[in-house]
Amino acid sequence: MTDDTPLRAPAAGAAGPITEEQVRVVPANEASWDDLRDVFGASEPGQCRCQRLKVVGWLWRDTTQEERTAMLREQTGCDTPDARVTSGLVAYVDGEPAGWVAVEPRTAYPKLRTSRIPWKGREEDKDDGTTWAVTCFVVRKGFRGRGLTYLLARAAVGFARDRGARALEAYPMITEPGRDVIWGEMRVGARQVFEEAGFTQVSHPTLRRVVMRFDFER
Repeated sequence: MTDDTPLRAPAAGAAGPITEEQVRVVPANEASWDDLRDVFGASEPGQCRCQRLKVVGWLWRDTTQEERTAMLREQTGCDTPDARVTSGLVAYVDGEPAGWVAVEPRTAYPKLRTSRIPWKGREEDKDDGTTWAVTCFVVRKGFRGRGLTYLLARAAVGFARDRGARALEAYPMITEPGRDVIWGEMRVGARQVFEEAGFTQVSHPTLRRVVMRFDFER
C-alpha cells in the first residue's frame, strides 16, 4: 500500500464498550505499516503523525505531511519484528487495527524540554532516559468513545516496565462537566484514563493539564 491508496474501512460491528478480551496490543514494529496507517487516517492527530513533540523547528506544521509520515514510519519500525526500538503500541480490536499510543523514553521528545507542562514546580532531570512518557493516543474512527484508550494506557505501563523504565509519565487534560472538548484535544488522554491505569497526579501546571506518573518498583 502506498500513501495514495484509499484507507481500509473498519468492519461493521456492534458499537458497545470494547472488552479486554477483544483487544490485542503489540509493539508497533510488530504491526504492519498498512495497519498503522489505517489507524491514523486523516484526523487532526493523524495529520501530525505524532511528530508534534519531535519535529525540528517551531511548529510541526513547518514540515510536510510526507515528511512526518516518513518520520513516523522510521520511528515505529513497522513490519520489522526484530527491531530493537519502536515508538509506540498498536491495538487490534477483533483483529481490526483500531488504536495507537505513543510511549518512549521522555528524552525522545525534544519539544518536551522547552514545554513548561512537564517541569513547572518540579525538579526533574531532563536528560533522564529512564523516565518514559505517554504523549499521544489515536483511535480509529469507528472505535472511538468505547474505552480503548483505557486499555492502551494499561498496555503502555507494561511496555515501559518491560523495557526497563524507572517511571512513566503522562500529561493529560482535565475534562470538565458541561465544557465541550473536541476529540483532537484529547490526543494526550484524559486524567481519568491514567488514574485507572494506576498513575498518580504529581503536578497541575496549567488550568486544564496535569502531570501523572507511575513509578516502578526496583
